[in-house]
Amino acid sequence: MGNYSAVTEFFLVGLSKYPELQLFLFILCLIMYVIILLGNSLLIIISILDSRLHTPMYFFLGNLSFLDICYTSSSIPPMLIIFRSKTKSISFIGCALQMVASLGLGSTECVLLAVMAYDRYVAICNPLRYPIIMNRVLYVHMAAWSWIIGCMNSLVQTALTMVLPFCGNNIIDHLTCEILALLKLICSDISMNVLIMTVASIVLLVIPLLLIFISYIFILSSILRINSTEGRKKAFSTCSAHLTVVILFYGSALFMYMKPKSKDTKASDEIIGLSYGVVTPMLNPIIYSLRNKEVKEAVKKVLSRYLHLWKI
Repeated sequence: MGNYSAVTEFFLVGLSKYPELQLFLFILCLIMYVIILLGNSLLIIISILDSRLHTPMYFFLGNLSFLDICYTSSSIPPMLIIFRSKTKSISFIGCALQMVASLGLGSTECVLLAVMAYDRYVAICNPLRYPIIMNRVLYVHMAAWSWIIGCMNSLVQTALTMVLPFCGNNIIDHLTCEILALLKLICSDISMNVLIMTVASIVLLVIPLLLIFISYIFILSSILRINSTEGRKKAFSTCSAHLTVVILFYGSALFMYMKPKSKDTKASDEIIGLSYGVVTPMLNPIIYSLRNKEVKEAVKKVLSRYLHLWKI
């Protein structure tokens, strides 16, 4: 086994049987990546420039936008290159770095979305105590621990995967260096890896999803007590949009990480992987922020200020 365990590069052959689909996904992912960069960058800039948006909610949204930019930048540009490349290769180190980045940022988003749901719960259900509960020390610590937990999970799982022998197997049937795809290449016992991944999936997917649903149950119960019909309608619209993004992100991730594992990767698995790796980061700034009246007013204010300076 030792004679064949040294792997210096991997070949990403996901969806290689469907060249027409690859071309379609190349164009689609390129367009969506540009939207992700523009939408999330705009939100970060606006939340920094407008003092009215210096609140816990927009602090978390700024973190989410920065996270989504980094998350998609770690996977989409290499994936676009693989789509149009003939060799479709990536170095061992490059594969490990891509796995660390995508797994770490994805794990961080799982925790951060739960933190954001708690923030909305306190704001809507305890509005008078909100400034006291969600003070600067607390919300900065909550965001920091989201990043720390995500990075620790990524470093542990990546290290435990990349030290195992591949026995010369370097054909990854996936679009990116995804941990599930690499575990299928390993020729030794991976029971410890599977156990850690299962525990991590419960801690980072199932528990945050339950906390989000519990938060929104309390939020919806508070919304039902609103006397204004227009207010209830607006609140329901916002909550349903948020829950749609949450279900899409957690649902696709749970499908990938909690279903029974098989040796063969199906094309449907790779398409579902794109839903939480590309679609959700594109929808996040639209659903969470750019539909908000506060953000629209902030955009108009910043644009008018810079247009005035440009005229001068």
